[in-house]
Amino acid sequence: MQKKQLNFLLSSLRQLAHFCLMAFFCVSMQAHGQSKKPNIVFLLIDDLGYADCGFNGGKDILTPNIDRLAKEGSILKNHYVQPVCSPTRSALMTGRYPTKTGIYNIITPGAQWGLPLNERTLANALKEAGYHTAITGKWHLGEFEKAYQPNARGFDHQYGHFFGAIDYFTHLRNNQLDWYRNGTPLKEEGYSTHLVAKEACRTIENNDQKKPLFLYVPFNGVHVPFQVPDQYTKAYPNLEGNRKKLAGMLAAVDEAIAQIVASLKKTGMLENTLIVFSSDNGGPRTSKNTPLRDFKATIYEGGTRAAAFAHWPGHVPAGKTIEGAMHIIDWYPTLVTLAGGSLKQALPIDGKDVWPMITKAGKTPHKAILSVSTIGPSQAAIRMGDWKLIVADAEESGGDAKKKQPKNYEPVSLFNLAEDPGESRNLASTYPDKVAELRKELSALLKDAVAPGGK
Repeated sequence: MQKKQLNFLLSSLRQLAHFCLMAFFCVSMQAHGQSKKPNIVFLLIDDLGYADCGFNGGKDILTPNIDRLAKEGSILKNHYVQPVCSPTRSALMTGRYPTKTGIYNIITPGAQWGLPLNERTLANALKEAGYHTAITGKWHLGEFEKAYQPNARGFDHQYGHFFGAIDYFTHLRNNQLDWYRNGTPLKEEGYSTHLVAKEACRTIENNDQKKPLFLYVPFNGVHVPFQVPDQYTKAYPNLEGNRKKLAGMLAAVDEAIAQIVASLKKTGMLENTLIVFSSDNGGPRTSKNTPLRDFKATIYEGGTRAAAFAHWPGHVPAGKTIEGAMHIIDWYPTLVTLAGGSLKQALPIDGKDVWPMITKAGKTPHKAILSVSTIGPSQAAIRMGDWKLIVADAEESGGDAKKKQPKNYEPVSLFNLAEDPGESRNLASTYPDKVAELRKELSALLKDAVAPGGK
């Protein structure tokens, strides 16, 4: 074959490949009724209680801006997360359960581990799909080497802190500065909620309109320490102590979200922006998780069901409550598909595309949803339909779970969440066949569970 003919053939093949790629994007987006890639803003609130916000039943804290967004969108009544922050963040970033990543518990400062480097992140996938990607807020997935930090995990821009429990004003944690821009330490004055919002607004307003934006805003509010400027607590004379401070902290987050929405409006981006709102785990005891049982760090509903909603004018139905169960792992395939990206990757994805469930009142795509405790698969729960099984016994754990299980876990518990959302009646002895059915499914989900990271 002559050189001229070979060059012509190679050029034609490149053009064909480009055409096929564009066609794939178009088909993928049309499958979701979408012709233009949406901007995506993911708001993750730290330690928010299930019933702290008005849209989810809260009565004593004012969250008008959050509630307005929820009313204009669809509330996700059964949106599951992990019991603490790092596992939830890894599940969001990978679409994979902690049993695949080994992140069952909190990654501590200086720990010689993090989100495994072979994991493809949501930011990676969206960047490949043509998005500008940014994080403003808390990372909490490893920092001991640059390779574990956000800028190496698919984010074009990083601002905020790598760990939780920082001082809101000094940005210190254990007397060490934990505040960065693109991995470089940054000494900066200001209340962290205000600063995170300001950077998010700047990111929106400076975004190249030719590129869609993925903006991940994991606030450190309303996690401890309980700190807030005095003006935010003046509206709560009837509250006391840390509950009053938490109310002020949530009010500051509510104000921050209003500012982010205002920037989306200012730039003309709001109409083509999907906003997702969720807590990273159930609230601690200072929060309210009504009507759910227990709190953060447990695999009862109060630890693993998050206050959440989705908002996108003209795409997500307004004023709806979605009953179908989903897990934060589902946002990975859902958002990548909406973005026209590819889900072809080396590691299997546990999440499911929940867009039909959210937008067309469809059923959950899950047969079962898994929750794993902070000590690993020796304590785990599974939800199938209205039934939930919690197992914390020696048979499932190699013999050591009884030494570790909290006093409020029974070895085997079965609940009907439709009749008993507060998990107050253990029906295990009444429905042994149902226990056996769920236990079989749980064992299958835990079959190849990896050891906890850092071990």
